[in-house]
Amino acid sequence: MLVKVYGSAVFGIEATTITVEVNIDKGVGYHLVGLPDKAVSESSFRISAALNNNHYNLPGKKIIINMAPADIRKEGAAYDLTLAVGILAASHQIKSDAIEEYIIMGELSLDGSLQPIKGALPIAIKAREEGFKYFILPTQNAKEAAIVNDIQVLGVDTIQQVINHFSGEEKIEPTIIDTRAEFYKNVDFPEHDFADVKGQESIKRCMEIAAAGGHNIILIGPPGSGKTMLAKRLPSILPPMTLHEALETTKIHSVVGKVKNAGLMYQRPFRSPHHTISNIALIGGGNNLPQPGEISLSHNGVLFLDELPEFQRSVLEVMRQPLEDREVSISRAKFTVTYPSSFMLVASMNPSPSGYFNDPNSPMTSSPHEMQRYLSKISGPLLDRIDIHIEVTPVPFEKLSDERKGESSVEIRKRVTAAREIQTERFKDTENLHYNAQMNVKHIRKYCELSEQSKQLIKTAMEKLNLSARAYDRILKVSRTIADLANSENIAPEHIAEAIQYRSLDRDGWLG
Repeated sequence: MLVKVYGSAVFGIEATTITVEVNIDKGVGYHLVGLPDKAVSESSFRISAALNNNHYNLPGKKIIINMAPADIRKEGAAYDLTLAVGILAASHQIKSDAIEEYIIMGELSLDGSLQPIKGALPIAIKAREEGFKYFILPTQNAKEAAIVNDIQVLGVDTIQQVINHFSGEEKIEPTIIDTRAEFYKNVDFPEHDFADVKGQESIKRCMEIAAAGGHNIILIGPPGSGKTMLAKRLPSILPPMTLHEALETTKIHSVVGKVKNAGLMYQRPFRSPHHTISNIALIGGGNNLPQPGEISLSHNGVLFLDELPEFQRSVLEVMRQPLEDREVSISRAKFTVTYPSSFMLVASMNPSPSGYFNDPNSPMTSSPHEMQRYLSKISGPLLDRIDIHIEVTPVPFEKLSDERKGESSVEIRKRVTAAREIQTERFKDTENLHYNAQMNVKHIRKYCELSEQSKQLIKTAMEKLNLSARAYDRILKVSRTIADLANSENIAPEHIAEAIQYRSLDRDGWLG
């Protein structure tokens, strides 16, 4: 008898429905075709043990299983439950009525219990698009898949529950989540708050500008000056994610299996990879099915690179294109996967190998050669893509011991959100443009018109600091954000002057 059951394969952040055809005929043997990988090919052993331990068995006949489309490589053990249900239905051990209305996915343990899978959210979205009514999957992934409405998500712990469900002995209750209610209930603030930061008012101002315009920022200062503390608090002043952003972010984390026992992601991601990370781990990739890297996992959030010069230069260079395009395409011989990577880059670094360059109170100094070797690890083109460069100085004891609380993240976030709303209104007719940092040259010319006084000011700065054309565009973008924070329709000379201050690494005494 021939039975068709349905599973799904995830490529990038999109799913493709897989038809599993199970045919049982006279003879002996087990044949699995359709480009399965090693994990899928080994499924017969897991299925056999799981069925035997639940008082069922593989039929002693010729079993041929085809996984279509046959030109797509099937990877991982998540097809175990799909194959097992297909075999049971084809051998009449369970009823197969309405089985074509189900997407079934899950990895089997030898005792018949189920292990969580990756990519439950993209699979559920695709299943709804194609008109499936039910999605059977492990309980650990049920909340994640239940984000999608108009499809019943049935979370199960064992294969016995699935068998009982199809036999009519036990009804699996669908997992129901009111996505909007859960989302707005959980849009709160992270544990880190700017009120905990003593002093550093100018740096807080920089962080506010960066958050308001989505600008990349680099903090330069000696050890212990508060660079990491400030970076960790940046997500607390970013505007709350929209429902669309939350869904998009959750899809990416679902692909790598980081949403177990959880539904929608409510907080903006904050990723802080170690400086020993490889370029594949940062950008994404893999031998067969490319996985998202850290830049995609920080999509709609913050990527923090602590001690930037300690990263391998080749690792940093792969970020140049994603920083511009806000997506990364990973190509293989037979396919190309594109992951979104619209993140805010926050980097920190010491000003010299010793960490105390330009500090008159420190006996530790570095030679010009050591300084040049240290700073040359960061290329000029990469620094050009960072809008704001700011020096962080140590906090004096008087401010450290001050008992008064600083301005809270809640207050700063209100101003940031107001500035973002201005930008949303400005760019409402432009696709894929939401905040100032995303503007290209055409948008800059349109929205960043300057008075003669402002033009003369930026001309002088360009000549004295020897700034590149890209740095010129960065200054205009930042000044546009400063004007938005001031609720000013036009960019004034003081906005330009403040933006020029935030190009520390372009000045004499640093690079070059």
